[in-house]
Amino acid sequence: MAKKGFFSFLYDHFTALPPLATKDLAGKTVVVIGANTGLGFEASKHFARMNPERLILGCRNQSKGERAIARIKMETGYERAELWLIDLLQFSSVQEFADKYEKEGGRLDYLILNAGIIPATQRQETEDGWESCLQVNCLSPSLLALRLLPRMIQTASEHSTAPRLVLVSSLVHYWVSLEDKILNSDKPLHILNDKEYCTKNTMKLRYHHSKLINILFIRALNAHLKNQSITVNTVNPGYCHSDLQRNYTGLSGIFADLSQRIFAISTEEGSRQLVWAALGECDQELGGAYISRSEVTEPSDFVISEEGKEVQEKLWVETLGILGKVDSKVETCIEQYLDH
Repeated sequence: MAKKGFFSFLYDHFTALPPLATKDLAGKTVVVIGANTGLGFEASKHFARMNPERLILGCRNQSKGERAIARIKMETGYERAELWLIDLLQFSSVQEFADKYEKEGGRLDYLILNAGIIPATQRQETEDGWESCLQVNCLSPSLLALRLLPRMIQTASEHSTAPRLVLVSSLVHYWVSLEDKILNSDKPLHILNDKEYCTKNTMKLRYHHSKLINILFIRALNAHLKNQSITVNTVNPGYCHSDLQRNYTGLSGIFADLSQRIFAISTEEGSRQLVWAALGECDQELGGAYISRSEVTEPSDFVISEEGKEVQEKLWVETLGILGKVDSKVETCIEQYLDH
């Protein structure tokens, strides 16, 4: 089910990465979700040095977000970074962020959906009734993408530019497919969310599956866009130092720490991939693309298989149905901007 085995993984992580993509962002607006730490913070610093008119940091925590703003000012000299609160564990928080953007955000040139979690091996449920990793890594980013899609299309029309939406995925999607029980269901997300299905063993692969779902969502979104004036893609930052593995304890924690020390690239190096996905140029089609090492790369065999395409469409229909019930404005977006 994968083209990326262990030796390919080693090759990628012990060869030099391409340099940082740069661009004059004067007059433009960049939004980075999950911006106060890790990849999101490092990417935000890179964007700040390119002098955007607005740089909006979407963060869950007020004090941590304020510290990130202060560090960006100190390390880059950029003084216009803004802190907007958003908690992907709550659909209501995502809605509030989107509502605020409709009122105060103005144009939207680059949207980086970076926030994510690796769950504990025991299922944890959000107040919205979803397993936390499914909501944070999949449903909430999809909700925000759909709610802000009209503003990005409007930006393209009014400013004759080509906005980009980037959803951070991972190379771990190569290492999983989906069980027949999920493939054969018309509601795969509901099965993945089921308490009985979420055993300790299935939860060990939940992060991997969430990153696979990210890729399928972006491919579906690209395929259903009526207006191709914006580009949507996913990006693999590589295996890098981050806070994602903070939930690991005991032997798992020791192994995670050791593997990062041996194999991981720096967080700054990984963040370059987020920047390239937003700003990079190449001869290949970027719409719906999976990007790794600053180039368009073929995703897993499962993703491009007929089986993968079928479940991609099932996930798409199910996701729209779920989010349409969460937020009535999603229905408006579907009718106006998506071929469904």
